[in-house]
Amino acid sequence: MFDKVLIANRGEIALRIHRACKEMGITTVAVHSTADADAMHVRLADESVCLGPPAAAKSYLNIPALIAACEITGAQAIHPGYGFLSENARFAEIIDAHGLVFIGPKAHHIRMMGDKIAAKAAVKAAGIPVVPGSDGGISDDATALAVAEEIGYPVLVKAAAGGGGRGMKVAHSRDELSVALSMARSEAKNAFGDDTVYLEKYLGRPRHIEIQVIADEFGNVVHLGERDCSLQRRHQKVWEEAPSPALNAEERAEIGDIVVKAIKSLGYLGVGTIEFLYEDGRFYFIEMNTRLQVEHPVTEMITGVDLVREQIRIAAGMPLSFTQEDVVFEGVAIECRVNAEDPVTFTPSPGTISDFHAPGGLGVRLDSAIYTGYKIPPYYDSLIGKLIVHGRNRNECLMRLRRSLQEMVVGGVKTTIPLFLRLVQERDIIDGDYNIHWLEKWLASQAQDPPA
Repeated sequence: MFDKVLIANRGEIALRIHRACKEMGITTVAVHSTADADAMHVRLADESVCLGPPAAAKSYLNIPALIAACEITGAQAIHPGYGFLSENARFAEIIDAHGLVFIGPKAHHIRMMGDKIAAKAAVKAAGIPVVPGSDGGISDDATALAVAEEIGYPVLVKAAAGGGGRGMKVAHSRDELSVALSMARSEAKNAFGDDTVYLEKYLGRPRHIEIQVIADEFGNVVHLGERDCSLQRRHQKVWEEAPSPALNAEERAEIGDIVVKAIKSLGYLGVGTIEFLYEDGRFYFIEMNTRLQVEHPVTEMITGVDLVREQIRIAAGMPLSFTQEDVVFEGVAIECRVNAEDPVTFTPSPGTISDFHAPGGLGVRLDSAIYTGYKIPPYYDSLIGKLIVHGRNRNECLMRLRRSLQEMVVGGVKTTIPLFLRLVQERDIIDGDYNIHWLEKWLASQAQDPPA
């Protein structure tokens, strides 16, 4: 096992990794920009290294500075968290070249799954169902039109190197397709430096369901059930829950078995998430995330498995500490991503936190690195905490979530807590009757008829 791990991230995920390390007896090294000098992960870590100025490109994305920080402190491994360099295959290769350990999958799997076309081909060959669409990148409008006519409108134009909804456009007709292709290519080029796009059938009312998997170097692969991430705004997840209200035990076991067999055939190592669209009882592959997910706590709450601990063990060459037969799904967990944003306009709200009270009680977890007096910097993602609650059933979980949201206090800045307080009272949410389009339609209706 490692003696010292460098945490190449910030905020709540850096603190989450620090906690797992400390429980394993591992010394931690925090890295930070000048804007994060007073961050909680920096305060709690055993050692800290300043990487540079606030801009991520000059600090958290500065690979030479991260390698130097390892050399200075004697850290043997780097945990990338999520975001930043967590899915950068070149970073993983550089770490390996310097005799360090990347706490994550192999570089070639990161690279493969980072290319949406290559990922789709790989999982299709491994037996995972995919959305009907083009077999590869679309080089011209004529080819795109031919594919669209074959699979039927509406179609979704997607960037091969995309993520977070960027480079993604919907076309409902032949006339719209040409415009969608042009816009998607331009957006993909600006965001990713690669204008390759491909086509998929656009599904009308799907849910977004993802399967959590974990694999060691000894050929052991286990799935930890699904998470339902259908409540989204601009393709960004807002609320996640496990298990999904839409699946039954048989469907869960069936898709879990398919994913486990595919991951084993790919020779994948570490944690990963296979994301699907689910409609009319069928699963369609979207992408694979080769990292820890933001929403991993809901899986931990219903299984009791510490995913970060397992990541570290696997990277150290140890086998999984449990088998598929050991995994028992208990109750329901829901996560709300609390952002420092206006709850109506979603405008970022950086500033100083004047008051802070974390909710507590049975089945309540708050993954956050904020504190009274903390200054939220304007340079990074607006996520300031994840409220996760667990109940014996979905009704108990919803009631506990409502109580916890009412109890949580974050003063001095605007947050999305009021949004979740409204959502938890909506009939469709209570019934679990929603899809990936539900939230944006609801937000549009609220803008037209705002609450009193």
